Amino acid sequence: MSERSPLAPAAFPDLPAIEGVTLRVARARYKQWDRCDLTFVTLASGTSAAGVTTTSKCPSPEVEWCRSALNEGKGQARALIVNAGNSNAFTGHRGRAAVEAITGRIAQELGCDAAQVFVSSTGVIGVPLPIDKAMAGIDNALHAEPCGWEAAAETIMTTDTFAKAAVTKAVIGDKTVNLVGIIKGSGMIAPDMATMLGYVFTDAAVSPALLQHMLSAANKTSFSCITVDSDTSTSDTVLAFATGAAGNAPLNNMDDVGAEAFQAALTDLCLQLAHLVVKDGEGASKFIRIDVSGAVDDMSAHRIALSIANSPLVKTAIAGEDANWGRIVMAVGKAGEPAERDQLSIRFGTTIVAEGGLAVEGYDEAPVAAHLKGHDIDIAVDLHLGHGRATVWTCDLTHGYISINADYRS
Repeated sequence: MSERSPLAPAAFPDLPAIEGVTLRVARARYKQWDRCDLTFVTLASGTSAAGVTTTSKCPSPEVEWCRSALNEGKGQARALIVNAGNSNAFTGHRGRAAVEAITGRIAQELGCDAAQVFVSSTGVIGVPLPIDKAMAGIDNALHAEPCGWEAAAETIMTTDTFAKAAVTKAVIGDKTVNLVGIIKGSGMIAPDMATMLGYVFTDAAVSPALLQHMLSAANKTSFSCITVDSDTSTSDTVLAFATGAAGNAPLNNMDDVGAEAFQAALTDLCLQLAHLVVKDGEGASKFIRIDVSGAVDDMSAHRIALSIANSPLVKTAIAGEDANWGRIVMAVGKAGEPAERDQLSIRFGTTIVAEGGLAVEGYDEAPVAAHLKGHDIDIAVDLHLGHGRATVWTCDLTHGYISINADYRS
């Protein structure tokens, strides 16, 4: 594992158990490493499921399986398997056979339909997941003692430098419900719905249809608003599971009492998890927030913000703590969205550095330089064209990213 990210939280959070969720980890030995690499989660009967997956045109068999399972299983789930070290993507019929073997085996053990078993894999693309190792790992997991959230979060990691998790609560009627999430991702992060896998578990009672609606809404302002390197994975998947064990009056639509509170909690949880992925961006030393306002509409603002966030020239300037706002102008101009050069304004931290098509007269770079020496960087652009706005988060681009990815398969 690489050195722990300087942006990592001080400690793993204290997470409550979610009734109806049992976690186990095991060693399938997908790679030559001395660690667990298979996570097995059993879910109580009646658990609702929802998911968002990659828009990549080359998705893994696991992604295709999860999409199908959400439909054929009618939003019900009994188990989740996550493999680390091998993405099983671009592996043809052999990859599909591995997924069918895994889900079939678990379904047989639990006495449920295979469509109620969800599976994800993460790691190197193009290498079929070895079925014998998967079956051995499942055997080990079936006989393993239940574990805690930290062990599960560590087991799904690949190039991550720290285990990632978050927690929120919501009040539904007279019941307080818990939401816990774990996630992995560090490189190949530009989720368009990162390699990013995320899982949310709650004891709330929520119908599958509403849970899907809520997760899709939360995704739009969280996972789809982060980028590390502009590369969308073949395996990106975020799944949410609601066991209903809290005993609240079931949520079936957004007009139900507590639905808005639960939506707010879910959105907050997803944003926390998304931020953790960016803070563990491969080689990252800066966590960058980019706000774009004054665009012709929100989608235009989003595209401009991503153009800035994905620019290697912007990201390397931030890594070098260089207030080169000309690169921001470049990124706005190349986005292909409406922009007027002479109306543009740019801010670093609290300092407006450029407006009206040129640098602010008498602009003092000292406070900007001080801001760029910190870990948390704020950049804002106002196009002064309309009311569209968007926020995205990214990290800087350092030599560390090259070092990690130049020998990824070694």
